Amino acid sequence: MSGSSLSGRASFTPTQADSEAIIESLRQGTPPRRGVRCYSVGHDQFLKSVRQRHLEGASTRGKIRFIAGSWGSGKSHFLREFREEALEAKYLVSLVDLAKEETPFNKFEKVFASILGRIGSPEMFLEGNGEAAAPFAEILKRTLVATGAGDATPGEAVPYKVFAQATQALMANESIDIDFRRMVLKYWETYLPEAGDPVALQQRRGLILNWFAGDGTVGPYRREFGVQKIVTRETARLMLRSLGRFALHANYRGLVILFDEAEMSYSVMRRSDLKSAHNNLLHLINGVDESEGLFLVYATTPDFYTDPKHGIQNYGALASRIGKPTNTPPKPLDKIWDFDAVQPTAQEYREVALKVRGLYVIAYPDSGDKLSSPNDLLTFVDELIALHPELSPVRFWRVLVASVVKRLDLENQGEALPTTEELHDEVIEVLKRG
Repeated sequence: MSGSSLSGRASFTPTQADSEAIIESLRQGTPPRRGVRCYSVGHDQFLKSVRQRHLEGASTRGKIRFIAGSWGSGKSHFLREFREEALEAKYLVSLVDLAKEETPFNKFEKVFASILGRIGSPEMFLEGNGEAAAPFAEILKRTLVATGAGDATPGEAVPYKVFAQATQALMANESIDIDFRRMVLKYWETYLPEAGDPVALQQRRGLILNWFAGDGTVGPYRREFGVQKIVTRETARLMLRSLGRFALHANYRGLVILFDEAEMSYSVMRRSDLKSAHNNLLHLINGVDESEGLFLVYATTPDFYTDPKHGIQNYGALASRIGKPTNTPPKPLDKIWDFDAVQPTAQEYREVALKVRGLYVIAYPDSGDKLSSPNDLLTFVDELIALHPELSPVRFWRVLVASVVKRLDLENQGEALPTTEELHDEVIEVLKRG
């Protein structure tokens, strides 16, 4: 691996625009894609320990961890916190929502395509470009310049000397699949001076990205680019290992992939598809030791571990490799992090409300004199806690942030405040519809 480092420590401080985007997400009771740690509490010590144990050492071997948690336990929220922690630690990160239709785990080629479609770098995160239309293309372009010892910010054209140095380093890295390297090289060629018509170059870049996404058949790619394979069900795991090694080659610490089994898709799969999904997961576990630079986190509900019909209990090899949740607070070295064993406290809810208030003032600087005091807000939070039914289908974290923002909006607009119960019920109805 050669070339200058792509990034220093990525530390995110929200601007007014960032804060407004965060508040807008919280109005809907949903975590933002960027800036979750600005208002989160409760996971600080655990995240610090995870970073020390898993993210800051040398990436000589891959790792995998599992998260267990019932609906509303905060798994998805934690994954977004973890995403930002890993980006700050100089990893490429991809957060993938596993769903039956779009990203079924039995079709790993689709999962791999989704990984590339949701990947982000520390630089993209700091620049607010984490939601680029083609994020892997952005990473490829940056890597060309950085590994070719060029300027920190790539222009549309790259000097041949930079291209030649980057190419030499890449083709010498035999830990990355040869076809993966060839297609990266073909993509880089489109940034050479006088490479061709800009419209034709954009089409060629799109065709190369389609190869990574597994679109089409091998014949046209073989004729056009000289590759011997494409991304398929059989090769997707190989390409994932190459992606992790490519992250190391690009001078990142590695690649973190966060799988969020948000829809319990395994419970509605056909038996043959479920078997394929379990096989894919077992192959990932068995091959993770040799997947340098790769750290996988798979989050799902307790049924995944215990259901005798749809869970891993019907696949003995997988069950023995993963185990079951232990009903103890998560520790970094545990194979399964059990979020059901973590109970949020009223004090943590209060701290969240105060952080949201702070972001609101940054987002709307002229609101400060219109808002009630922090103590009044804390009283409001205590009243919300007392009102919210324990078995409500809408989890309290969503109700809390949406209700706090709703109250702040009313105060900022000079409107009369309803009772806490009225505001709580109104927010519940909105969240149910959403």
